[in-house]
Amino acid sequence: MNEGVKTIWLDTVDSTQEEVRRRIGELGNLTAVAALFQTAGKGQRGNKWSSGRGENLTFSLLLRPGRDGVRRIPAKEQFYISIVSSLAVKELLDSYGLRPTIKWPNDIYIGNKKICGMLIENILSTEGMVDASIIGIGINVNQTDFPPQLMNPVSMAKVTHTEYDIKDVLKAFLERFCSLLDEDPEALRQRYLDSLFRFGIKADYTDTKTGETFTGTIKGIDGEALLYVEMPDGSLRKFAFKEISYIL
Repeated sequence: MNEGVKTIWLDTVDSTQEEVRRRIGELGNLTAVAALFQTAGKGQRGNKWSSGRGENLTFSLLLRPGRDGVRRIPAKEQFYISIVSSLAVKELLDSYGLRPTIKWPNDIYIGNKKICGMLIENILSTEGMVDASIIGIGINVNQTDFPPQLMNPVSMAKVTHTEYDIKDVLKAFLERFCSLLDEDPEALRQRYLDSLFRFGIKADYTDTKTGETFTGTIKGIDGEALLYVEMPDGSLRKFAFKEISYIL
């Protein structure tokens, strides 16, 4: 499937996510738009993604399920795209000798530090299917000095003391992403669970609705990607994104 992947490299853009949105009518399936520098990089829930010029890998990938051999994805199963994307980055970093985990829903961590963030925006059809997905990914590759407002960043270079060609890293990611699209969805879901940050381990969290701090154990996710956490009294609670905060 990866024979059809196209990559467009830009020097500077406001946001690769916005660039794909602007050009979505002309871009083919599995087209990646990457930039050496973003003036307004986007993260989850309006957060800004900060990256040094040319130091890191910042790109957005357009996926059109149901075309070119890609399976159709019902809207209710759209978290599958997050699973594939997260595993592709996790297994990519594995190949470089790193030991990453996936912090639910799709951040990638090395230990307690963040090396990759994602913003996945799905466009749904009137038939209840995913018509297109814009998968924005930022991987810290060669940057070693970070703005002080970033709480816990890390990069490939900071861990391995090696400099990387970001274009080679993108090529390796796209190959892995396309390979995962051909795999069994249930097997991928299990690999995602096995890769979860703090899975099965007691740790401290904050309920962002109540401000309560508690010690809980991540037990899994449900079909709608809600996080199952075992509470101190042994009960299971479901949390949606931004309803639980990890205490690092």
